Amino acid sequence: MESTTVAQTGTEGKAWGGGTPPLKASYGKLMMWFFILSDALTFTGFLSGYGLSRFKFIEEWPIADEVFNHFPFLHGVDAPMYYVALMTFILIFSSVTMVLAVDAGHHMNKKKVTTYMALTILGGLIFLGSQAWEWKNFISGTYGAIETKSGQILQFVNSDGHQIAIADFAKASERSEAVHEGSNGIWYASGNDQPSYTLDEIKAGFTDNTDLSIRTMQINENGEKTILDRAEAEKYLSERAVRVVEGANLTRNEYGPPLFADFFFFITGFHGFHVSIGIMLLIVTFFNVLVGTYEKRGSYEMVEKVGLYWHFVDLVWVFVFTFFYLV
Repeated sequence: MESTTVAQTGTEGKAWGGGTPPLKASYGKLMMWFFILSDALTFTGFLSGYGLSRFKFIEEWPIADEVFNHFPFLHGVDAPMYYVALMTFILIFSSVTMVLAVDAGHHMNKKKVTTYMALTILGGLIFLGSQAWEWKNFISGTYGAIETKSGQILQFVNSDGHQIAIADFAKASERSEAVHEGSNGIWYASGNDQPSYTLDEIKAGFTDNTDLSIRTMQINENGEKTILDRAEAEKYLSERAVRVVEGANLTRNEYGPPLFADFFFFITGFHGFHVSIGIMLLIVTFFNVLVGTYEKRGSYEMVEKVGLYWHFVDLVWVFVFTFFYLV
């Protein structure tokens, strides 16, 4: 009976206890596949929960083109999804360079493995930095909004139906802020927690600009948010508005239901954590390649195992990108 010889990488030893390795795969590679399968089930659960929640709030879910419309160094330019598409391309391209690194390892070409792994690490770092930049913009917000007593989000639009920022019309007034002291409690510990404009300043500015109106989160049959007429908008603002919302966090979200922000932070953050781990694995493996560790072992299988993890991270992002940005 023929037996299959698997290159030893320092991790197998006698783990199989003799005989032919299952699926002709080494112990380390098979364990990596087991990990990928279990992690894939975890992401499936998270994305399924996101899908169910979106279906529940389908009539008021944020429109991705309006939320993710920033591009570095192009402040004020409406570029829906451009930067997210660029991030995705960079991550997918890093998968290509990883494939080339694995192929070079099969040919025992240390120079090419080093080059392609360096490019993969660079792509991962750019993607991670881009994701952090997206978070920053999402947290700080773009336009600002008003929250009603029932938790609805109201956004402001001009006569053309385009959303405008609160700062463009709010009527600023003199404010006297109390100094935090032990005698007045801890309710005002930091001015950074206060909105840029008060509700009264926004109401005053709205009254002075008669060409403005309000749109709700309710999506109509045309797939657009419902814009109120001027009289109804004034009624909403005077009777239902309770607070100013700027940006997004785990409790409030200027773009729509807070649940959208909760899922965004959790799922993209969890994926970002995986990317961070992948970059660390790539860096450790990269330095092992430089010092000739795998040349001495006679196999670059460790590069292949790290590559499996990296391809998984890239594939998961394709699903995250589809769920959050495209659908």
